[in-house]
Amino acid sequence: MTDAAFRPFETMLDRDAALARLRDATAGADDGELFLERRQSESLVFDDGRVRTASFDAAQGFGLRAVRGEVAGYAHSSDISESALARAVETARLAVGDGGGVMAPPPARTNRHLYTDADPIAGADFPVKLETLREIDAYARGLDPRVVQVTASLAASHQEVVILRADGSEVSDSRPMVRVNVSVIVEQDGLRESGSAGGGGRVGLDGLIDPADWQAKTQEALRIALVNLRAEPAPAGVMDVVLGPGWPGILLHEAIGHGLEGDFNRKGSSAFAGLMGQRIAAPGVTVLDDGTIPDRRGSITVDDEGTPSARNTLIEDGILVGFMQDRQNARLMGVEPTGNGRRESYAHAPMPRMTNTYMLGGDADPADILADLDDGIYAVGFGGGQVDITNGKFVFSCTEAYRVKNGKVGAPVKGATLIGDGATALQQIRALGNDMALDPGMGNCGKAGQWVPVGVGQPTVMIGGLTVGGSAAG
Repeated sequence: MTDAAFRPFETMLDRDAALARLRDATAGADDGELFLERRQSESLVFDDGRVRTASFDAAQGFGLRAVRGEVAGYAHSSDISESALARAVETARLAVGDGGGVMAPPPARTNRHLYTDADPIAGADFPVKLETLREIDAYARGLDPRVVQVTASLAASHQEVVILRADGSEVSDSRPMVRVNVSVIVEQDGLRESGSAGGGGRVGLDGLIDPADWQAKTQEALRIALVNLRAEPAPAGVMDVVLGPGWPGILLHEAIGHGLEGDFNRKGSSAFAGLMGQRIAAPGVTVLDDGTIPDRRGSITVDDEGTPSARNTLIEDGILVGFMQDRQNARLMGVEPTGNGRRESYAHAPMPRMTNTYMLGGDADPADILADLDDGIYAVGFGGGQVDITNGKFVFSCTEAYRVKNGKVGAPVKGATLIGDGATALQQIRALGNDMALDPGMGNCGKAGQWVPVGVGQPTVMIGGLTVGGSAAG
């Protein structure tokens, strides 16, 4: 036993005792780790002139994992103690069986820091946060008399993780996250429409409670609501579509990104399985997953297995060149981990997940791309979407879109949905703008019941032959 207790979160768990239990769990295994987490989160929602919710949550716990081949044994507890660890060992060892595995080497170390260690919840006093939301409400109502309802929210969290491996190596990370969101409802002649805007990242609260920041978000939410107020029913049919830069990359994330995660490809369930080294996209299309961008919502200094994040090229000039990997799937596929082993919390086992996934820009002027659109839709905002990983088929609803005819952007349309499949859409990309942008920091990604923060991005993109679902004749 050591004289000093192992105190990642001020527990009395002795480090040597924890390491001994971990070694018991992983003896004869291929891989495994002890993942310890402490998380605090705060959320404030100001709705229709009053505080609707004000919440604070704190949680901590551990997850113990032992991996043997394709099987993983996982046990977790909110009680960070040696007795809880001892019970977890029994469960984790069920995956090891008679052993015979060779423990994989630990991840490489990194001294890189992509974001501040400071707790953003402590970055501003509670009354200041509340007053900021009140000011957002008043500001939105003062911008336009048609504003009838405002919802403003502020969320901040701080996650601390420590990852201990059987060889005694230890990795820690301190992860802040903040976000401000503004939604407005406008009414005119009995018709109501809404618009929202927001964003944030792994930063402190200072920038987000600056009036210059939230006023810009509020103005954008109002602009979208007013656009929708004059929108016409969307046409229906097969047509060319131009996607705007930034947040529309969520379509890329869903329709293509999930299909490039290692587990789906190892199991052969992805539409891209078995296509490594082959052309899967139009020439000029390059797609990256990059967890190393400072302060971004999807960035991680190290993933939840301790592997440093990386700038991974998935598609290069239309050719499939890589998948996103955690340690287990990388080992089984004979490749290196890519820093994409992520988990929602200590209560979840890691799996391959995206970080910041985006398409690089081309050399076309966005105005020229629109001018080349004879008859179609210009989509610049998206809401919810669904995708089937096995075939890449997707359905996305547009929150801001416009009718384009003869290269001229016309009236906004409402009720538009984009329907297609990722593999075909990649092949039918006809133009890439020189305006690549990342989203403002508002993405969440769900997979197998786990949610993690992500980023997306792309330039202006023209895709040929998507099905547009709407209510008007094309």
